[in-house]
Amino acid sequence: MHAITVTSDGALEWAEVDTPKPGTNDVLIRVAASALNRADVLQRRGLYPPPAGASQVLGLECAGEIVEVGESVSAHRIGEQVCALLDGGGYAEYVSVDETLTLPVPEGMSVAVAAALPEVAATVWSNLVMVGQAQPGTTILVHGGASGIGTTAIQAAAALGCRVFATAGTGAKTKACIELGAEDAWDYRQEDLPSLVLQSTGGRGVDLVLDNVGPNNLDRNIGLLAREGRIVIIGSQGGRQGSFNVGPFMAKQATVHATSLRQRGRPEKGEIVRAAQKAFWPLIESGQLLPVVDSQFPMSDALQAHKHLESGVHIGKVLLTQKPNRGADGLDGSHPLSPARHTAIG
Repeated sequence: MHAITVTSDGALEWAEVDTPKPGTNDVLIRVAASALNRADVLQRRGLYPPPAGASQVLGLECAGEIVEVGESVSAHRIGEQVCALLDGGGYAEYVSVDETLTLPVPEGMSVAVAAALPEVAATVWSNLVMVGQAQPGTTILVHGGASGIGTTAIQAAAALGCRVFATAGTGAKTKACIELGAEDAWDYRQEDLPSLVLQSTGGRGVDLVLDNVGPNNLDRNIGLLAREGRIVIIGSQGGRQGSFNVGPFMAKQATVHATSLRQRGRPEKGEIVRAAQKAFWPLIESGQLLPVVDSQFPMSDALQAHKHLESGVHIGKVLLTQKPNRGADGLDGSHPLSPARHTAIG
């Protein structure tokens, strides 16, 4: 088969490699599409090695058809269209994954678009609800609201009955956040976030912050946090080291959590996947929560797709497909806001 491999100089190459063999509890998926994540970019740069035993091929999620199963998996699964959460290996023609990490392609959604679901669904559920304790009435601020995770988190939080606010890097992106369900959204580069958040919440602040920046954002976050509020760090785009004044956190009885989905064990990931499916798949099939697809690229042009992601101009998810479509074809089941619905791509 062919897969994207990382060369010694950090380039990406569509090369011939061995086809994986499914283990006892695995299924082999013929990949129709994968989706980009920031972790892929970091791994390409040599900054985020895969967990022990994981494929060296990039790609943390995919969608396609089950074509072979392991000894302990029912043969009736062959032919199923699924999407899957991966430890790696999604940028390829075939990938093997534990069957507990697979999800059905939602009714009415194309297989390609379903590739945008597993990582964000599992990340949003585990951080928004399991760690962040979101429930109806919780006030939430989503940093990076126009990202793949952000666009899903806004929709999910709104569907759960939360008050949602967001930040993004441009006016077009803040507008998109509001269209997705945020009560208000602000340009983090241009505006005084603590004062705006306090104004919008009657001086109270927010109960929960989903933060993709990391340690360098903690001091600003405490200024917009309510008493006994929670900050969940789900990314480190601003760097992995920093310092902050612990005094204000103590005064507010605030809690800071940091999580990583990829580093969790398979049983824990399996529990998260099942919980995300139970919570989100009905919302997806009813149209209340849909992936925003920014663009799609041929799998063999993965480096071009990475550069697009690194440019920061995207809204939503960037897909890699075996047979890329141009225009709206193949985007059935994506959010109407998806830029790829309205722009020729490929």
